[in-house]
Amino acid sequence: MRDMNEIVGSHDLLLVTLDTLRYDVAEESLAAGRLPTLARALPGGRWERRHSPGSFTYAAHAAILAGFLPTPVTPGPHPRLFAAAFHGSETTASHTWTFEAPNLPEGLAEAGYHTICVGGVGFFNKRTPLGRTLPGMFAESHWEQEFGVTSPTSFEAQVECAERAVARADGPVFLFVNVSALHQPNWFHLPEGAGERRDGRAGHAAALEYVDRHLGRLFAAVSARRPGFAIVCSDHGTAYGEDGYVGHRLGHEIVWTVPYGEFTIRRGEWR
Repeated sequence: MRDMNEIVGSHDLLLVTLDTLRYDVAEESLAAGRLPTLARALPGGRWERRHSPGSFTYAAHAAILAGFLPTPVTPGPHPRLFAAAFHGSETTASHTWTFEAPNLPEGLAEAGYHTICVGGVGFFNKRTPLGRTLPGMFAESHWEQEFGVTSPTSFEAQVECAERAVARADGPVFLFVNVSALHQPNWFHLPEGAGERRDGRAGHAAALEYVDRHLGRLFAAVSARRPGFAIVCSDHGTAYGEDGYVGHRLGHEIVWTVPYGEFTIRRGEWR
């Protein structure tokens, strides 16, 4: 486990959640050489197999943004990178960065970070009290219709917003991006002539390849002025008919098992 007490304060921080990304599709796409950016960035060029803290976006992100990142699939306990200070925690270790705040963004803000949220799916759209809850943890938050699940260019728009926000910031930055492109509907990421154009594993994989083409720009943004530390993971998976299930917010292995990666980025490494 890396010492997060050395990372926090010296590195810009990036958390990317690839909303609904299934572990099996992520692993197959990486092994087939279709994710060159992630192959370069992930340690050993491989995903780590983990379990999500929740079966749908709101539950998973409420946990993740409190420091409960996806958990290794092997028996624990597994020390965490970040943890709110509370008595009796069995997953807080000497290398854990602890904070006296109700959530990670507010804890990092107290440590001098400018916190930025670039939302994607509806739980980040700020149109309702519920849609303002997760973005409300951040000092700066953004959502536009173009960032949402129905936009074929959602991730490009999110990246452009994130680049501008990071460039404006003074001091260290915590950038969080919830990527909506993998979420249904994803059929429009399939190439022309791909056959039946409907949501499924093929569209899911095509959306991931689309995201990979632009992901390096986020790595560049958080390592332009100082070293960066990045976490790229799914919040939960989604079912496409396995055992009769479709979607998520359900207790199926395909939903609970997610890809995860964490890594440092040298200053100026991504250009």
